[in-house]
Amino acid sequence: MESEENLSKKQKDSEENISVKNSSSLKNTPQEPLNQQTKSKSVISPEDNQKISNPESKSFIEIALKDLQISRDELEKELKELSKKKVQIERELKSSFSGQSDAIARRVKGFQEYLTGALQDLAQSAEQLELVVPPVIVKPSPLDENKKIETSKEQEVIPAVSDTFKPDEVLIRKCFSQFLEQPDFYAEPWRLRRSLESNDVEMLEDWFFSMGGRGAQPSRGSRSKNALVAAGIIAILGELYGEQFQTLVLAGQPERLGEWRRCLQDALGLNREDFGPNSGIVLFERSDGLIERADRLEERGELPLIIIDAAEINVEIPILQFPIWLAFAGGPNELYEEDELI
Repeated sequence: MESEENLSKKQKDSEENISVKNSSSLKNTPQEPLNQQTKSKSVISPEDNQKISNPESKSFIEIALKDLQISRDELEKELKELSKKKVQIERELKSSFSGQSDAIARRVKGFQEYLTGALQDLAQSAEQLELVVPPVIVKPSPLDENKKIETSKEQEVIPAVSDTFKPDEVLIRKCFSQFLEQPDFYAEPWRLRRSLESNDVEMLEDWFFSMGGRGAQPSRGSRSKNALVAAGIIAILGELYGEQFQTLVLAGQPERLGEWRRCLQDALGLNREDFGPNSGIVLFERSDGLIERADRLEERGELPLIIIDAAEINVEIPILQFPIWLAFAGGPNELYEEDELI
């Protein structure tokens, strides 16, 4: 029994020695190849990363560029559509009434500013003018001292323009007083059938006795009122000259002449036959025909009465040479309303 136990102990010791040797041999073996393999598996070079990332970045950049190009094309289309809409809106504004009225209002405003500037410059230049004329001293010639011949020359007395109607002042003022009374709707033709206001009579008094029947007067505010005042003048001149005068009315448009005809016909009790080339009142759209007619009347020894509408901005110079004429000067508001009606 003891021998068997000894044998078993010896076997165990031998096995332990063998295991110890094997373990020592394992420890002494080199482990470098394993480390290299793990390193080779874990470590990747930066060149390999660049090779992997370059195609991905290129594809991403291409997608972004495509998106930008698409958005750019869409913006260009929207800009083209907006520019077309802008051109269409401008055409509609020019063709519409509101656009035309806006353009006319701008032109009128610019013309008004131009007139104000021109009037200011004219006023400044007028202030700078020297209105006092220096006296002219004429020295007698030595040759005239030896000649002492007395000559009697009658000096011609030229009456003032304001004294044209002085001899008929009583009759004219009597007509003024009748104009201020109640209207006579059944008066004879060529007599005033309407009544005037006191300021209208004052204007007529200034035109007859201060201006001598030739000059401009401020408009009464409307064409009908101006025609009523002109009818008063025609009635007075009819009392003074009878059928030896003819009234010539100048207005630039047929509508204005029609309004003059209706107002004079109503105020003086006239008919359509009284308006014509051979009648008492002649209507003219242009100043050339009026001037020719006035010249013919003077050649026949008759008197032309020229009446100019307030809408006429300019007065021709040949009209100023005639003895009796009246121009109604329209205010800025009245002229602006006339332009709007046109």
